Amino acid sequence: MRTGQDIRTDAGSSWFFDAGRIALDFAHTGGFADDPDRRRPRGHLGELLATPADLDEWLGLHTEPIDVGATARELQDARALRAAIARLATAAAPAPADSADSAAERTAVASGLRAGTGRTRPVPDDIDTVNLFAALPDVPPSLPGGRRRAGANRVRLAQALSSVARDAVALLTEVGFDDVEADGRPARLSRCSAPDCGLVFYDSSRGGTRRWCSMQRCGNRAKVRAHRARRAAV
Repeated sequence: MRTGQDIRTDAGSSWFFDAGRIALDFAHTGGFADDPDRRRPRGHLGELLATPADLDEWLGLHTEPIDVGATARELQDARALRAAIARLATAAAPAPADSADSAAERTAVASGLRAGTGRTRPVPDDIDTVNLFAALPDVPPSLPGGRRRAGANRVRLAQALSSVARDAVALLTEVGFDDVEADGRPARLSRCSAPDCGLVFYDSSRGGTRRWCSMQRCGNRAKVRAHRARRAAV
């Protein structure tokens, strides 16, 4: 399965963002819109799955080509899965260092430690939604290089969505939802540190030190601001 996609905000800006996991990429197609607790990423995402054809294309690019096109009802179901993953990821992701409540928390988060991160408890209905999709047969893995293809050339929509849901299960099982004492382990589920962003990503870097959704976007902006601040201080 391939991660990464061009996303856009509802203001029209667009850039390439690799959330590091297919479940998170799926959530970032627009799934952070429902946010009663105001914990969603602050860069409001535009809708990438506006039509059933959009869903077919996205799943085809990130899993396998879809056999039969999605219906309007299947698009609705897919958006329900997307919203559940988004809310669960937001609940599990530590707050960026600049939004932590104390100096100790800011230090812990900035160091990549799982401590004082202000996570919230997951909603059972969201867990049920992900589990229901994950219980369906998924896209079977295959080893490249053979002369024959095992199984069908295309997959059913439900299989593709099951693969997305199973990745969410694996991810959220790994990172958990509870605040725990600092133990030296990097927090792999993180949020962009830019004050006007906060996109959620899986940090696969060796030391768990990734700070930005994209160096070409928020990382570069931070460097520019820091450079201007240094020049102004001279």
